[in-house]
Amino acid sequence: MKFLLTSSGICNPSISDALVELLGKPIAESTALFIPTGVYPFPRGGERAWTAVHGNPSIPLGQLGWKSLGMLELTALPTIREENWVPAVREADALLVWGGDVLYLTYWLRRSGLADLLPSLTDTVYVGVSAGSIAVTPYNCDAEFDLAFVPDGSDMAKDADRALGLVDFTLYPHLNHPEMEDTELSNIQKWASGIPVPTYAIDDNTAITVVDGKVDVISEGEWKLINP
Repeated sequence: MKFLLTSSGICNPSISDALVELLGKPIAESTALFIPTGVYPFPRGGERAWTAVHGNPSIPLGQLGWKSLGMLELTALPTIREENWVPAVREADALLVWGGDVLYLTYWLRRSGLADLLPSLTDTVYVGVSAGSIAVTPYNCDAEFDLAFVPDGSDMAKDADRALGLVDFTLYPHLNHPEMEDTELSNIQKWASGIPVPTYAIDDNTAITVVDGKVDVISEGEWKLINP
């Protein structure tokens, strides 16, 4: 699988060019499936999911001019025969994984069976936005925040600080965002000091690509690599 891990979608020409390079063809000739699942735990989650799919002008993703765009709702997959959804995933050129609650998203990535399928999708581009990007790293930098949304009695809180670990670094998005105090570099460095793998702190104009284990930073903004 090829990864394009963003903080805020395909928001500048450099990240757009990186997406096209990973796809190996224009976006207009490529198919995608949109995964909005991570946003549901938040207030007005359904409204947020609709906005994400229908078009969020500040976080471009679904409205990039794809040849076709479908929706893949992870919470529904355990109730559907695999032969009715796995072929669609295998045929898609890209999986567009929206942000939201990392803990909820990783829980449903695992429970749906998609997490087990992802490593076999060698030609597919995984495009993450914020939580969608954090979900494929080994550690969840939002674990403390996400636990506030866990229902009483749920087993979702188990290993809340762990994500899927499909890449060998962790990610802290929205570096120095004016509306997110925890994204100040000093706070990120404090969190990263307890993590045994490298941490990339990236702002909303930065993305990371991973192809065959090779990591590249695509940026028209600010980023910092924090080694353990």
